[in-house]
Amino acid sequence: MLVTVQYVSKQFKKHTAVHPISFSIGKGRCIALLGPNGAGKTTTLQMLAGLLKPTSGTIEFVGNKQIDNRSQIGFLPQHPTFFNWMTAQEFLQFAGELSHVPKKQLAIRLKETLAFVRLEDVRNKKIGGFSGGMKQRLGLAQALLHEPELLILDEPVSALDPTGRRDVLQLLDQLKSNMTILFSTHILHDAEQVCEDILMLKDGRLKWSGTLEGLKKEYNSLAIKLQTKEPINGALDQLDFMEEIEYVDSFTVKVRLKSLANSNQLVQTLIENKRTLAHFELLQDSLEDAFMKVMER
Repeated sequence: MLVTVQYVSKQFKKHTAVHPISFSIGKGRCIALLGPNGAGKTTTLQMLAGLLKPTSGTIEFVGNKQIDNRSQIGFLPQHPTFFNWMTAQEFLQFAGELSHVPKKQLAIRLKETLAFVRLEDVRNKKIGGFSGGMKQRLGLAQALLHEPELLILDEPVSALDPTGRRDVLQLLDQLKSNMTILFSTHILHDAEQVCEDILMLKDGRLKWSGTLEGLKKEYNSLAIKLQTKEPINGALDQLDFMEEIEYVDSFTVKVRLKSLANSNQLVQTLIENKRTLAHFELLQDSLEDAFMKVMER
């Protein structure tokens, strides 16, 4: 375990942004923090990064008794700010000095980090001329420069075009083997691509904490898509082992069963009703389906 969060909350005057939440972050894991706008994601990340002091509760790095853990953290805010008159190399030199990276080590890390985020060829170009994707990769570079144990990213791809999103997600996928990553997003497909663990917030309350596979398993429904050569309407309406039925068109239906064992009986019913089965498909719920179920509970 790398970080333990116990009953952490944050209140701004009379508004409670985050109610007491508790969870842990495993070493070497990639965790997605999910939730709608206003759920408390940014506030939670800023408390973890040491930028906001919790109203109550504790945040502990395992094995580190220091109160200030910021040297172990790399942080990329949702809207990173740069000095546009600086070059990429000058900005990272400045960031490295602020992070107290030793001079000799900083020279090596500058070269390695610029190469990793694919900005080596534009290291002497002024940041004012960078695209949004290039700026986001530069922001990621400053968060990585001091080789943190925990990398925290607030909506790292939300403002990017598809190419920029793909680039940043590929970099995160490469980083997973070297450090622990926690990032917030409202783009569920991105979380599904790179993360192993999921945290879900709604109205400042933690609604789910666990693995991605565990989430899908717990909230997966037994759904089947059927297609027949003859119109299917009415052939399945009287079955008591179905939880839900959705007619896609006259020949296609999606059904949710109480048990997968009922699937044979479902097919038998079609045959008895003189319907010829043309297509049978087990449907796996997506992360979006599981997310909506958690948010509704």
